Amino acid sequence: MKLSIQNLSKTYSNGVQALINVNLSIGNGLFGLLGPNGAGKSTLMRTIATLQNADNGSITLDNINVLSEKHEVRKILGYLPQEFGVYTNISAESLLEHIAVLKGLTDKKSRRETVGALLQQTNLFDDRKKKLGGFSGGMKQRFGVAQALLGNPKIIIVDEPTAGLDPAERKRFLNILSDIAENKVIILSTHIVDDVKDICNNMAIIDKGQVKYQGQPMGTINLIKDKIWGKQISKAEAGAWTDSYKIVSSKLSEGQIDLHIWSDTPLEGFEKVNADLEDVYFSVINGYLNLN
Repeated sequence: MKLSIQNLSKTYSNGVQALINVNLSIGNGLFGLLGPNGAGKSTLMRTIATLQNADNGSITLDNINVLSEKHEVRKILGYLPQEFGVYTNISAESLLEHIAVLKGLTDKKSRRETVGALLQQTNLFDDRKKKLGGFSGGMKQRFGVAQALLGNPKIIIVDEPTAGLDPAERKRFLNILSDIAENKVIILSTHIVDDVKDICNNMAIIDKGQVKYQGQPMGTINLIKDKIWGKQISKAEAGAWTDSYKIVSSKLSEGQIDLHIWSDTPLEGFEKVNADLEDVYFSVINGYLNLN
């Protein structure tokens, strides 16, 4: 499968330009759509998922026109939105069977086999009789993946799926996505850099409605390997450094701030940092690195 997005734009009635001439080419495997909150990720995901219209541009999935052939897209689509509701007083197994019927799995034996296999795949089989109201956040996300996989979709969209998950649930969730990625287009929309670094073979960075970069997650690191410099400072010093340098990122660590700064030349008192994808991401978002 191949998803092609060309010159896609969307402006809301309040004047916010959510998407500006977005161009992306996405093939089989895990594709990370990385950007801060409000970057336009959810708007793009909803448009691909046929839940809203664009103002201009085109989206094709192989030979399907996504914007005009929505019913055909929905036949092969699995979608896990950023926020989704469940019936709290019904078991995971019962609700999954109900959704399966809505997706056209009408043969009872086949449906039960499919539901059971998905509950096993998402590590929920032992909790299949438990009411969804008693599920943890991670379990609900895994249930969301299970319902998205019903009907053997060819394209799967997951929007901010690991936000709020603890480390163990996050790892379990990402492992599930990795396991199902073969021969499917899976788009992972997130603001968490590590999600993309850990499992995606291709990615794009989007900010303020515009695609800033598309390529392999680790492919840009060489572009900044001599540009990122680090220093640990006190919290009291932070303001002065922010005013004087191009700050890539700052993290609080053991009461001190680990500061990463963009500079084309060595800085006195700083050490060169072994740059990673997070440095690339923040360099792009802050406008220090132009990859277009």
